[in-house]
Order: sequence, then C-alpha cells, then structure tokens
Amino acid sequence: MTDQDHADRLARIALTWLVEPGSWAVHRLVTRLGPVATLDLLLDGGAPEDRLRCAVAARIGSADPRAVSAEAMARAERLGARLITPADSEWPVRVGDLHRLVLPGATRRVDTETAPPLCFWVRGGWPLDEALDRSVAVVGARAATSYGVHVATEIGYGLADREWTVVSGGAFGIDAAAHRGALSAGGVTVAVLACGVDRPYPMGNSALFDRIAETGLLVSEWMPGAEPLRPRFLIRNRVIAGVTLGSVLVEASARSGATQTMRRALGIGRPSMVVPGPVTSAMSVGAHEMLREYGDTRLVTGVPHVLEEVGRIGADLAPPARGPDRPGDQLDDEAALLRESLPRRGVVGPDVLAARAGLDIRTALRKLALLEELGLVVRRDGGYAIPPRRREPATPGNARAGGGTGVSPPPTGSPRRGPACTDG
Repeated sequence: MTDQDHADRLARIALTWLVEPGSWAVHRLVTRLGPVATLDLLLDGGAPEDRLRCAVAARIGSADPRAVSAEAMARAERLGARLITPADSEWPVRVGDLHRLVLPGATRRVDTETAPPLCFWVRGGWPLDEALDRSVAVVGARAATSYGVHVATEIGYGLADREWTVVSGGAFGIDAAAHRGALSAGGVTVAVLACGVDRPYPMGNSALFDRIAETGLLVSEWMPGAEPLRPRFLIRNRVIAGVTLGSVLVEASARSGATQTMRRALGIGRPSMVVPGPVTSAMSVGAHEMLREYGDTRLVTGVPHVLEEVGRIGADLAPPARGPDRPGDQLDDEAALLRESLPRRGVVGPDVLAARAGLDIRTALRKLALLEELGLVVRRDGGYAIPPRRREPATPGNARAGGGTGVSPPPTGSPRRGPACTDG
C-alpha cells in the first residue's frame, strides 16, 4: 500500500467520524476533490454549508480526527477486522446505486442524507463483494410473533440452502430469525450494524454475532467502538437496501423501521417483497400498508416467490399454487356431469342416469365405460353406483405425516462453502 493509499483510507475514516455517514455534501466533495483534500478543507473551516461547518466544529472540539483515525485502524487490527474502501477489489459496487435514491416528501436528515458510504468496516473471512453478489435482505419487526419468526427462519434457511446470502440487521425478532435460518442451512449471512463491529447491538444477540463473524460477515460504516445511537439504525437501513438484490419484509408494525428499508429499496428500483400476515395482527399492519400504498411491492409467501423476483429471468419461476391432483380433474364436461348425476347411495340404471344428466343413452354408455375404467363408478345389479371409499391402512406415524410446521432440519456434514480466507 502506498503512502497516498494509506492517507486516503485515514481520511475516509476521519470524514465518517466528523460527519455521520450519508452526507451528500461530504460525498460530493470527496467525488470532486478526493478524501484527503476534503478533510483538509473541512478542518480549515471551508465546509460549503453552515450545518456541515457546525457539525465539523463540534467534533473537532472533542478530538483530533487524524488521531481518531489512526486509533481506529489499530483497534481494528487487534480485533481482526478490516477497512474496505471503493479502491479495494472487494468493494460492493452495487451500493453505488444509492446515488439515485430520492425519497419523495422527505424532510428528516435520515431520509434526505442517503449518499453512498465512504468506507466499510468488516469482520469475517468472506470477501465483501463475493458475499453480497447473490444476496437478499430479510427484515422485519423486533417484537415478532411466533408466525413471523417461523416464516423468517424458513425464508433464511431456504435462501441459504440455495446458495443465496441472507442480509439483515442483527436485531431481535425477524432479523435474528433470518440470520439463524441461514446459519442452520450452513449458508452465508451478513449483519449490517449501526455501531462498531466489535460491540454488536443488541447484546442479547452476542452469541449470534460471534457465529456470523465465524462463517459470514459483520459490516458497519462506523468505526470499532462506535455506539448504536438511534438515528444510526435508519442511516444503516439504506445500506441493507443498497447492497442486496431485493428486500423481503416479514411483519412490521405501523411505525416499524423495517418499512424504511423497504422504502429505500423501492427508491432505487430494487425488488421489494412483503409477506402477508393475519389481518388481526398489529405486527402486520405496516407490512399490509406497504402492499396497499406502493404498487411496486410484491406479495410473497415463501422462497420460490422470492427467487422469482430476484433470480434469473425465466429460470427461477415459482410453481403455480394448486391443490392435489384428483382423479376427476381431467374429465370432460359430459363425463363430469354424468358422474355428478349418480346418487350418493344406491344403484341407478344407465337410462335413468342418462336422463338425469340430459345425455343421449349412447353418449352416456360411452362415458360410463370411461368412468368405470378410471375407477370412478362401479357396475352393480345391472346399474351403476359410486364406488366405496378406500381406507388407507394404518401405519405407525402416518397420522403426523406431512403435518409438521417446523423448519426443515439442517443437512448433515460440512457447510456448503467455507470462507475464502481466515483473517476474521
């Protein structure tokens, strides 16, 4: 690494510390001047906006940005984390689509300051771009119901089992269920955090974060040690929407932050999918409103629907929903009418049956022969009757066959693929 590259990296860290990520003013300056010159300009009081000048002045009063950057790099090295910038080969270029993100009617800073990140801190062995190449975000309510947890786990497991990366925010509820589903399948999952990668939040998910770091990735825009401040979760959500090929919402209350992720996905034209819930559930109000309010959202009920939205055109189509095949499904209208004209009990002659069905006797006899061959009628005492219903022989355990509602068990053996390197 050259001295210029090192200076560039330190400047990006300092800029992210001086001003919260997502600042369009900082992003435009970096694009025009480069990170080092932008940092010099801001430290000299040359910010082009009053709000930016005030933010920089407040930060400078507490510490030297360059010293903060150097300490962050040293802390990351001790942790086994690394800094990724747009100059690195593993930078996820898809996040650049945030350039076109505009949220109509936005007034809050977290909704207007949606510029692409300047850098990422990463903990884990996978190359960031490779892990996110085929990825889907699964987000939703923290106070999830058992229904939501079940659905999110199934979707996380199913996506990972098909070698898709599951991306979420590491929170309680839907996020954690999606991560755990992916881990159970031996797949890759990525948690995008609103704090440092060395202090994942919530603390109750610490064991989950350790598992993710071992087989997937922890990712953050904030340097190691950064606190999980409330506004940072909404700033973070634009990254979840930007780095993935599509987002799935599983449960959201009327004021859920997960719906903000979906709005950002819609804002950059990503497939935005919603799992419906019970209309009586407060945890599905926000999800249902997304379906009502945004015509571009798609209703999905499982992994096949998700893959149809984000997969290869014409290759990942979900099978149509239909009930089990029945013997009478392929009957023509005359045969079906004749069968329906049979009495529920007893025997009826062909002439009476033909009259009931409104068919001539020759047609009735021809169709009755077909029905008899298919086992849908039986001849008895010179007439026809409905055959007796067959009873399945009792076998141990078949009372529960096909009735399970739990998540499919993970396959035995080693995971489907391991980290590309082991520096995490």
